[in-house]
Amino acid sequence: MNKKLLAAAGAGALASLPAMADGTANLVAASTISAGDTAWMMTSTALVLFMTIPGLALFYAGMVRKKNVLATLMQSFAICAAMTVLWTIIGYSLAFSPGNSVIGGLDRVLLDGMLYLKDAGKLTVHPLASTIPEGVFMMFQMTFAIITPALITGAFAERMKFSSMLVFMVLWSLVVYAPVAHWVWAPGGWMADKGVLDFAGGTVVHINAGVAGLVAALVLGKRVGFGKEAMPPHNLVLTLVGASMLWVGWFGFNAGSAVAADGRAAMAMVATQVATGIAALGWMAAEWIAKGKPSVLGIVSGAVAGLVAITPAAGFVDAKGALVIGLVAGVVCYWSATSLKHMLKYDDSLDAFGVHGIGGIIGALLTGVFAVKDIGGVEGSLMTQAIGVGATAIYCGIVTFVLLKIVDAVMGLRVSEEEEREGLDVVLHGERVE
Repeated sequence: MNKKLLAAAGAGALASLPAMADGTANLVAASTISAGDTAWMMTSTALVLFMTIPGLALFYAGMVRKKNVLATLMQSFAICAAMTVLWTIIGYSLAFSPGNSVIGGLDRVLLDGMLYLKDAGKLTVHPLASTIPEGVFMMFQMTFAIITPALITGAFAERMKFSSMLVFMVLWSLVVYAPVAHWVWAPGGWMADKGVLDFAGGTVVHINAGVAGLVAALVLGKRVGFGKEAMPPHNLVLTLVGASMLWVGWFGFNAGSAVAADGRAAMAMVATQVATGIAALGWMAAEWIAKGKPSVLGIVSGAVAGLVAITPAAGFVDAKGALVIGLVAGVVCYWSATSLKHMLKYDDSLDAFGVHGIGGIIGALLTGVFAVKDIGGVEGSLMTQAIGVGATAIYCGIVTFVLLKIVDAVMGLRVSEEEEREGLDVVLHGERVE
């Protein structure tokens, strides 16, 4: 395999790499560890973790009612802790160690075999990260495994039992997230072999989380009083601050997926900023036309929609493609978050599907249209991207439904109506915001 390509490629660029001839040999000895690449990837890892805690935690907490703000913050924080342990024990191994086209093996259970030697020439690393220590690559991917289940919580906010949420997220991460990550980003994964492009998580993170969120919202049912009682956000200042943290942290998410401090990372950063800016303006304009006033919640939601949509495309498109992807995402996600869910009468509390699911689908499909070969080394295919979108959505939807039903049968999913009215802060955690 071309070493230069491997050094430049990131988790999201894997789709452009050919399958390795020997499926058991996806660990290679690095001859050179780049201090610059390593420093950038450690910074990117911190930025992506920053996206969940405190970014997503504050973004979601500001949109719920005051009686549920602590419970919402707790979900993101607890998921961060739980996924850290799960990824260390077995998640990383299932996603990235040698296996077959569907799932990884057990070579990295408890990170066994990962070497931390001072002699870079003897360091063993993942082939996607030939200029950084494997430990850095593992940590970077851990932050993706943390934020994906945390995104799902926005769909069922204010009504799910904390204990059931934790059990569901652990199961979901093992049987949905890890396999899909392997399909798309691991050498020999079937989507990677097919040429599905996902630079930083359009399918693995956002379509996965959005579809799971939609299924969870349907299985749990609507919040008590939904459609009959006003449910205004508790504090839009928190939401704006959280969205701003997401925007900044997303540069680690997207530019970090180049797994190198190089020109492709720079282009991914440019595309991320451009798409986010025009998506925020697009949502704002659509809302302004429809409702007569632009809102704070609207413009920050538009920005997040742009971040989501450019994620699969960031390392493949130029500024022109980023402008189109961002604009389409801003306008379409506004419609899905405001009109679609009311037309279909489902309660996606914080628009996890409306923004992440729809935005991820838009970005994944348009990557096939606007991919520039001189940037990503590959040409896009709308049909191939559609296969990736469809397979991810179908698999995630079916397995998520089964898991929710199992958890519901064993321990129940929802708090009681009385507990929901009282608020999850007091009922589940014995605390309240004064």
